Amino acid sequence: MHYLAAFLLSLVIALILIPVLRRWAVQLDFVDKPRPDNERKLHREPIPLMAGIALFVGFAVTYISFSDMTLIESAAVLGGSLLILLIGLVDDWYKVSRREFPALPKLIVQLLAALLVYLAGIRFSGFSNPFTDTYVVLPEWLQLVLTLLWIFGVTTVINFTDGLDGLAGSLATISAGTLFVVAIAQQESNSAVMAISLVGVGLAYLKYNKPPAKVYMGDSGATFLGFILAIIALDGAFKQATVLSLFVPILALGVPIFDNIFVVLKRLKNGQKIYEADASQIHYRLLSSGLNPKQVLFVLCLVSVCLSLSSIILVLLPI
Repeated sequence: MHYLAAFLLSLVIALILIPVLRRWAVQLDFVDKPRPDNERKLHREPIPLMAGIALFVGFAVTYISFSDMTLIESAAVLGGSLLILLIGLVDDWYKVSRREFPALPKLIVQLLAALLVYLAGIRFSGFSNPFTDTYVVLPEWLQLVLTLLWIFGVTTVINFTDGLDGLAGSLATISAGTLFVVAIAQQESNSAVMAISLVGVGLAYLKYNKPPAKVYMGDSGATFLGFILAIIALDGAFKQATVLSLFVPILALGVPIFDNIFVVLKRLKNGQKIYEADASQIHYRLLSSGLNPKQVLFVLCLVSVCLSLSSIILVLLPI
């Protein structure tokens, strides 16, 4: 009942707020306008961009209501999330104004948010050695590097999938559902609350974002979802991890992670800047192969579900 209540609260808050924010976005002209000259802009009419705020509020209220994390951990999660949301909103506003927000300030803020989480004690500290049954604690500097890279990486890859109606929301919701099952199996109640809250706001968002989308969450919402998913993995799946179970969160987030590894390697090979947006993500490649948007969404969600089931199987293996 505890988790059901958290799910319903986050779902209801987001369902109520999204239409309100949608109207405000239209009034403020905070909308993603069609651009025939841009192959990444697939919509044909202006779409309001402020749904990310509803996702954050729905998650934050539920987290405060049901989580039993320490004050420091809660402040880091919510403070870091707010930083991610705000810098994302600034980035979205630049895009609405047909300008490019510089990459460096966004990078600095995202790393600062990740650092807050690390300093609060939510980090990748080591793994269990399957041969000696001892826990290998990594050096402090390596814990810092791996934690920052993980949070920044997941935050970024979820954002990069947000190029097709329903895609980023669906993949994030599937991943959150998977990490919820993993957290329950590992008896990590805080991670379970965060994960089920994300499922709630994700499903509420998909009600309005399923093709054809009536609202977008923008960079602010997509980076927020990625940030929280990364924290859930650190606080749950990566805790007391064995070498094999390290793959659990990677598989749970498999579609965006593997796709963006491919994209980065391709850009490096071609001498392109790895942080510049283009149409090299898998959903654009599938569209160019002849599939329609709904078919692409179905295929990628199916792959995500298969990878997620694989990660759950890994958790349940007696290793």
